[in-house]
Amino acid sequence: MIELPLAPLLYTALLWPLLLGLRALLRSLIAPSPARVTLDWLWISAPLPALALAVLGADGSLPLQTWLLGGRWELDGQRRLLLAFTALLWGLAGWYARGYLAAEQAQAAAGDTDSRSRLVRFALPWQLTLCGNLLLLVAEDIASFYLGFALMTFAAYALVIHCNTAKARVGGLAYLAMAVLGEAMILAGLLWGAGSASALTLSQLRAALATADAGLWMGLLLWLGFGVKAGVIGLHLWLPLAHPVAPTPASAVLSGAMIKAGLVGWLSTLPLGMAVVDASFHALGQVMLSAGLAGAFAAALLGIVQRHPKAVLAYSSVSQMGMLTALVAVGLLRPESWPALSALVILFAAHHGLSKGALFLGVGISRHPPPWPGWLLWTLLALPGLSLAGALGSGLLTKWGTKTVLDAAGEHTLVIWLSLAAVGTTVLMVRTLWCQWQQRARASADGQRALAPMPLAWLLSILATLSLPFWADRLAGDLTGGRGGGFAWPPLAALPDLFWPLGLGLLLALTLGWSLRRVAPWLSHWLPAGDLWWPVAKGCRWLWRISRSALRGLSALQAAWVAWWLARERDGLTGLEVLTRAEGWLRRQLAILLLAVAVGLAAVLLFSAQSTPLWPQYLSRHAS
Repeated sequence: MIELPLAPLLYTALLWPLLLGLRALLRSLIAPSPARVTLDWLWISAPLPALALAVLGADGSLPLQTWLLGGRWELDGQRRLLLAFTALLWGLAGWYARGYLAAEQAQAAAGDTDSRSRLVRFALPWQLTLCGNLLLLVAEDIASFYLGFALMTFAAYALVIHCNTAKARVGGLAYLAMAVLGEAMILAGLLWGAGSASALTLSQLRAALATADAGLWMGLLLWLGFGVKAGVIGLHLWLPLAHPVAPTPASAVLSGAMIKAGLVGWLSTLPLGMAVVDASFHALGQVMLSAGLAGAFAAALLGIVQRHPKAVLAYSSVSQMGMLTALVAVGLLRPESWPALSALVILFAAHHGLSKGALFLGVGISRHPPPWPGWLLWTLLALPGLSLAGALGSGLLTKWGTKTVLDAAGEHTLVIWLSLAAVGTTVLMVRTLWCQWQQRARASADGQRALAPMPLAWLLSILATLSLPFWADRLAGDLTGGRGGGFAWPPLAALPDLFWPLGLGLLLALTLGWSLRRVAPWLSHWLPAGDLWWPVAKGCRWLWRISRSALRGLSALQAAWVAWWLARERDGLTGLEVLTRAEGWLRRQLAILLLAVAVGLAAVLLFSAQSTPLWPQYLSRHAS
């Protein structure tokens, strides 16, 4: 494979999306023209330099002496595979967006200023979010990593609320509230860990956390903070609310690429696979394992009662990320198994990202199907779901590799739990297809067809998903122990152990499909998308009402207190006025008063002298 110098490709990969976003903004502000297409071919090309970096860039490090305390960007096997599937998914979703938003572009070309403004509000945040996503993947220094993570997080808010409907605003509120909570914990963990060990890079931070006295608490903050993005159970509230309301291409990158930023955060900051790790991290590993398995099963149960296919897919992402959370926990519980398992975790992330991206893009295709035979359309719609369920392609490869490594590590119980979680994934995939099938009547009624870029971009996403095993191994050569020697296909004898979750899932899907037909609307009413968000929001509103009443009471008390003091002030002023008048009267009558006082004193002395016993003796002495 031809390898090109790292520095030019790195700079181009990160600056090109920024320049294209700035171009879209300047064109709308300086020289707006209805004839200009906002989502043109140049705008779509934003991820291409990053894809070229992943395929052609030479492994190495790029120091940045002028960046804050000194930055460093790197490219290695792990980053190469993450960068490749991320850039590929962003490129296909951007191409898909050109057809998805064609109606708005037509309205903008007809002179509709609102449509033109909405397109700019999509085009600019899209590029900013892409730039942040790419930066956090190549950053090795802490400052660059956090800058990329924060840029990606907050720029994506504009994508979530793009439709500006009531549901979009609720989803945006949930996304923003959880994002701020996660960013606060991430920043606290990074500053605490970096400050305690004077660490500037992620490698130094991992080493510091492994032996620090408070390393467990730093690790807990980082796990929870990145867990918001990764959809850890309890912190997942934004996913089922944000994914259904965002435009379909934005949902694809939200669930396919951006959610993996949480996983990248764990891999970059937690001391996974370190033999010298403090024993307290074993407890954190147990918590991560329990939370991961709980999320895998709870999300599957919540997803099967949803009626919107994108909501079902959102809960599927929570379930799949729960499995990844459990695998990451093994890096703390069994450090000796992490080198072999880490490569499979990266493959799992790439497999899930491309499969979930194809599934989300397929939702738009099923709503506006191209003029294809029905059997072909629904077969293609099912292929990414089969891959995600572990029945073919990278899903089968990941399942076999993970089972092999966990069995070698003695984690047979975890293998069983993950297999049962794969049953839930199969049920969710069937539920997604069923919801899309139910929506086909409305799609047929509006008569709209998917425009040319949409079906082609979707087909290429399916092709990328199915072909992942053939190009992932070459990109991640040093990650898998040498090119072509890392990811192995299962033997025929192992297929029954790998396929029984699929068969059981299909059986459960059929059983639940018949039994839930009548109660599904009732369950979806009592278990809506967002689940815990609604009681939390209701509790917050209740607390706000109580706080507002308490504030009103305090305000009334304050007003009464101020009124009392004002009354005392008025009394004091009245008294001062009386004293002032008295002082004036005393000044005018001072001479008379002094004379009266003198006369009074003389009288007192006279009468007191007459009453003294020595007075007769004094008179008799002077008389003699």
